[in-house]
Order: sequence, then C-alpha cells, then structure tokens
Amino acid sequence: MTDDPIDPRLQEIAQRVFDAARAGDAGTIAAYLDAGVPVNLTNGTGDTLVMLAAYHGHAEVVQLLIERGADVDRLNDRGQSPVAGAIFKGEEAVVRALAAAGADPNAGHPTAVDSAKMFGRQDYLELWRS
Repeated sequence: MTDDPIDPRLQEIAQRVFDAARAGDAGTIAAYLDAGVPVNLTNGTGDTLVMLAAYHGHAEVVQLLIERGADVDRLNDRGQSPVAGAIFKGEEAVVRALAAAGADPNAGHPTAVDSAKMFGRQDYLELWRS
C-alpha cells in the first residue's frame, strides 16, 4: 500500500466504468476492457463490474464480463456474491448466466442456495444439482 494519491483522471475513468456496469452499457464496458481496464476492477466497497451488472439485472453485460474472464465468485466487502445478489433482486437471466459460468452457489453470505430457498426458487436450486 502506498500513500500516493490516486490520479483524479484514473478515478474518473473508473467511475465511468462502474456507472456503465450499473446502467447495462455493454458497448462502453467492452470499449474500456479493450483499452486495458481490468475485467475484475473493484470499487471502494469491493464490488466488481460483474457484481454491479448482476445486481442491476444486466445479463448482457454479465455475459460479456464472463466471456472476458471475470471472476464470477468474487465477493464484495460485505461477503456477497454476484449470483446471490441476482437471486435477491429476482434477475433470472443473470442467475442463469452466472450458473452456466460455474458460479459457486455456496460462496458468500447469504449464499445463492440460502437466497434461493428464502425466495422459494426451487428452479434455481436445480441449476446446481448434477
């Protein structure tokens, strides 16, 4: 860790990328990734781009990030996983994309399994039975 301040221009770029993930702007996300922004970029609360896109229901962005190598199991600072967040928000297409990408249903707290049980989503539980 260093005491050097973060370049305000870098902070501005990072904020644009996080905003694009929240808004579901796949074109902007792809352009920034192509320009070298790390696919697992994390904000000050530990949310990755895939976490933000998943929580806001943007399956296209989630799929883009998966294809670019995003860590689908990376927990935020509160110990939450992208797939559990998507279940909490009722984002079925996102849940299915993350499950297909191998998201761990037992990662974080509450886990995706716990969330699916809480919301009575047996169909989600079936995604991980095999």
